[in-house]
Amino acid sequence: MPGPVLAAAGPLARAIRSKLDAALQPTHLQVLDETPRHGGPPGAETHFSVVVVSERFAGLPPLQRHRLVHAALSAELAGPLHALAIVARTPQQWETLPSAPQTPPCLGGSKRERGNQAAGDQ
Repeated sequence: MPGPVLAAAGPLARAIRSKLDAALQPTHLQVLDETPRHGGPPGAETHFSVVVVSERFAGLPPLQRHRLVHAALSAELAGPLHALAIVARTPQQWETLPSAPQTPPCLGGSKRERGNQAAGDQ
């Protein structure tokens, strides 16, 4: 069963929050540690979701918005951060829809593949 989504408070979460604050000056920023939902041990900080509401996104398509987030977190994405779900909206969009879609459940990635291989080998 997937673990809970936690308000992020560890060192990687703080780095993500700090870098997104500095790069995008968001009016709303939510950083959630979803590592437990993906089978990670407590404190692993490998899977995150972020909701970033910033005027910097005005006039930009979703891909460009995501690129701005990725640029701000390039060191984390090259290292400990394995997965990042992004909701990037302007303040006007957030006013209209002030919630983020729920992230889909984890299918287990390689754990699922290993399980299928093991079943096929029998």
